[in-house]
Amino acid sequence: MTRNRTRLLLILCAAALGTIPVSAQRGIKVENLQNFDLHRFHFGFLLSYNTSDFYMDLKPEAPFRDSLLVLDHVKQPGFNLGIVASLNMTPNLSLRFLPSLAFEDRILKYSFRTADGKVASFQKSVESTYLEFPLLLKFRSDRINNFAVYLLGGGKFGIDMSSQKDVNNNVDNEIVVKLAKYDYSAEVGGGVDMFLPYFKFGIELKTGIGIPNVLLDDNTRFSRPIQSLRNKTYVLTFTFEG
Repeated sequence: MTRNRTRLLLILCAAALGTIPVSAQRGIKVENLQNFDLHRFHFGFLLSYNTSDFYMDLKPEAPFRDSLLVLDHVKQPGFNLGIVASLNMTPNLSLRFLPSLAFEDRILKYSFRTADGKVASFQKSVESTYLEFPLLLKFRSDRINNFAVYLLGGGKFGIDMSSQKDVNNNVDNEIVVKLAKYDYSAEVGGGVDMFLPYFKFGIELKTGIGIPNVLLDDNTRFSRPIQSLRNKTYVLTFTFEG
């Protein structure tokens, strides 16, 4: 499923980038959208490629419980689709609200020693579909022809629409690692704006650092060794604003 999501994002990005005029790609020095910064509000949409992972802390006694040998976390790709709403407070400072849908996936890999001395390995995929509400401050440089660079910082609240917090974990091989339905995080990053003849195209890279522990410990052998799980994401975003 993750590969299909990533393939869809790449197709959408390729189609969107195909709309960039050849004249902009050749660097003709004509100042586009000269009145863009005079408008107080701007709207658009975004497409993002994300890589999701965890900050994980184990309990001190974890290696001595449940015959656990190894517990590792593996980042996985995903994508975001969203809306851009920007309030320009000054030509260089804006407040951005970016409600979006984020498809994220992570894998937890376990190795346990069995009673006969062998090793049993398990992979638990932790998938989330977050409805996210980021609120960010964007500090942008002055335009140089049709380009400008910027920094971003702010916070994000998320609701996991596919949360499995109420799943009944009675069958060992089908146990899921449960996460809380709600999360919030800090976000920082930067990017570049390109002013094209008909719209502004932006490329930005940012990271999200989860603040609360989202693990729901229901006392299974897959959750017991973990002290806390906090979300960690890296996001490459393409924005299109009119």
